[in-house]
Amino acid sequence: MTHQDLMAGPPPIHLPEDPAAGELAAGAAASDVVRSHPESPLAWATLAEQALASEEADDVTSYAYARVGYHRSLDLLRRNGWKGQGPVPWEHEPNQGFLRALAALATAAHRIGEEPEAVRCSEFLRDSSPAAYQALRG
Repeated sequence: MTHQDLMAGPPPIHLPEDPAAGELAAGAAASDVVRSHPESPLAWATLAEQALASEEADDVTSYAYARVGYHRSLDLLRRNGWKGQGPVPWEHEPNQGFLRALAALATAAHRIGEEPEAVRCSEFLRDSSPAAYQALRG
């Protein structure tokens, strides 16, 4: 008889490959990829990161892109068995869209003065993946 370690917590989530990843890696514009794959957390995270880095984009636009990426991520996580907690390893590349959207949301929330959300998102990122927190918020 095998026994499950009830203290170990939920198993790590490993999301499926994001269909937008190949197009983004090939250099397609993130705005075009979002039109092709509006369900893609990675495409929305990329838009948010680009807006955060741009001098032309405003912080509200960055926040909106990051928020869409975050919500698309939550939908995807839940469809893949996530129950609202547990590790989302950075090392598993398909998880990076969610983690990048979450980091972008923390940054954008801070920029628009939404400090409680910025703190909550930073803590959620650290709890989900310490490696992602280090890589993205370090």
